[in-house]
Amino acid sequence: MISTRRSEMRKRGPSKARRGGWRRGLRWLLWLAALMLVLPWLVVGALRFVDPPTSAFMLDYRLSRADGDPPLRQTWRPLEAISPQLQIAVIASEDQNFARHSGFDLEAIRDALQEESGRGASTISQQVAKNLFLWPGRSWLRKGLEAGWTVCIETLWPKRRILEVYLNIAEFGHGLYGAEAAAQAYFGKPAAQLGLREAAQLAVVLPSPRRYSVEAPGPYLRQRIAWVERQARQLGGARALERLDGADPGKQE
Repeated sequence: MISTRRSEMRKRGPSKARRGGWRRGLRWLLWLAALMLVLPWLVVGALRFVDPPTSAFMLDYRLSRADGDPPLRQTWRPLEAISPQLQIAVIASEDQNFARHSGFDLEAIRDALQEESGRGASTISQQVAKNLFLWPGRSWLRKGLEAGWTVCIETLWPKRRILEVYLNIAEFGHGLYGAEAAAQAYFGKPAAQLGLREAAQLAVVLPSPRRYSVEAPGPYLRQRIAWVERQARQLGGARALERLDGADPGKQE
């Protein structure tokens, strides 16, 4: 009898241990999933008030920098120290519905699909999410993560903060990140003193800063520069930036 009971206990014991192990594993997975959901909101919430010391793209540049590549240059500037002409030029070039959308410009996406143009429909908010937190390249995984970060950014940051971060982390040339470094490198002046033509020259290289040249723009870029200047004026110039004041996070149309 005793040996029979011991045999039964041995049979039951491992089964209970396995069930307990599965429960503990499931609890850890649930905690991990909760952390992954909450952590982006905590990080983005903190970066509304704290300037990011670097970005994923800048880290990638530092790690992949080869001999002969220029050192990374970037100097953070508050939005008030960046020319309004550059602010409106970037909006005119990259995201004319910036003040109205909630992170995703559905109209621009539809137009891009219909025209099958090589130019994407990413908003400034999406580009901030990508440059700040993700990696270069294209994949469905990255686009999905980009969408999640974009929702966090648009919900927790005002539009001016989104624009400020973008203008400080965007790549304007090989190793050049942010408006201040670009203005000093190309024009020998601070970002606060850029005129509209100079601002348009910087804005047009943002889709492919290592492919296009600010200093020696070809025929396509020269046409694009003139177009951005016209668009910036039609949007209302620097006065159009006042629309950003009423664009509360998470409440855009």
